[in-house]
Amino acid sequence: MANKATSAKGASTSASVLFDEPGPKGRRKIFIANIIAGLLLIGLLVAVLHRLANPPQGQNQLSWELWGPALDGEAWIDFYLPGLAKTLEASVIAIIGAVVFGVVFGIGRLLEFWPVKYVAAVVVEFCRAVPVLLFMIFLWRGFSFMGMSDDASFWAVVWGLILYNGSVVAELVRSGVGNLPKGQHEAAVALGMGPVRALMSVEVPQALIAMLPAMITQLVVVLKDTALGSIIMYTDLLQESRRLGSMYFNMLQALVVAAVIYFIFSYLLSKLSESLPARMQRRTMGIAKPPVQAPIAIMDPSNVPLQERAQERERPQGGTEPLYPDHYHGSNAVTEDWRTSHLEHGHDPKHPDMKPKLFQRPE
Repeated sequence: MANKATSAKGASTSASVLFDEPGPKGRRKIFIANIIAGLLLIGLLVAVLHRLANPPQGQNQLSWELWGPALDGEAWIDFYLPGLAKTLEASVIAIIGAVVFGVVFGIGRLLEFWPVKYVAAVVVEFCRAVPVLLFMIFLWRGFSFMGMSDDASFWAVVWGLILYNGSVVAELVRSGVGNLPKGQHEAAVALGMGPVRALMSVEVPQALIAMLPAMITQLVVVLKDTALGSIIMYTDLLQESRRLGSMYFNMLQALVVAAVIYFIFSYLLSKLSESLPARMQRRTMGIAKPPVQAPIAIMDPSNVPLQERAQERERPQGGTEPLYPDHYHGSNAVTEDWRTSHLEHGHDPKHPDMKPKLFQRPE
């Protein structure tokens, strides 16, 4: 209960940093603005539906004669489901390839061997800079020239998504390793591991776990970008929906159904990525959050060790509290002033240069 209350308090504190809490007048203005915005959206929706029902030229777009063929079983069996299967097939292969590509080239950018490091950097930056549609078009023409006319569009979509999204995953891996505390690498080296082994055995696994939610969010982009394959005649969900619309002259209705299908799958993946950080942060140091300290309650038996340490802790200068709190400052060991810092933080009260004023509370 204390952890939940502390986390809720921390969330409210972090939220209050972004903006000031509005007062009664501010909340009233926000409420009125929300009502006005809601009325405007309702009016816009009514206007759009009225226009669709009474177009200047053409058939009523809200009639069942157009929506029926886009929703019946034949449309799902012959068009939507085969197109969705092709979309998911390309997405799954591209996701696996993008993760492998990203891990390999992300590690390559982290190695100290400069030929591998710079080659990986050039490949990643090039793949990030080129639009994925250009990759698909050039690969489609290249595969067709090599005689892969049947599967040229499929492999062009897959490899285009692998190259672009794999470069993004590589940057996620690199940034995930960079966000780890330096103590992880130092501890691995202290255990006798070399730099490469420390990177592969300690840092990269933690970075992958820490960046998993961001990776899943990026993989939502993979699912949606498969729709670009319809430009090179790949028979995905979008292409099959366009075929259905051309057959029954209900292009709007078929595309609306396809958009709803895309939305459902993207929403499910997004919710999955939102639920992962709370689970993943217990398995890695990549998400660096300060530990929650339980309050020292007199009647709480779980806090007895904290109370005993607080009472038995030896304090310098006759029990006066030190000016600086006692905390872990391992990063000071890699600086030139670590001795001075160690002295000022009250860890060496018997040092001849220690002065009593360092332990006095500021006025």
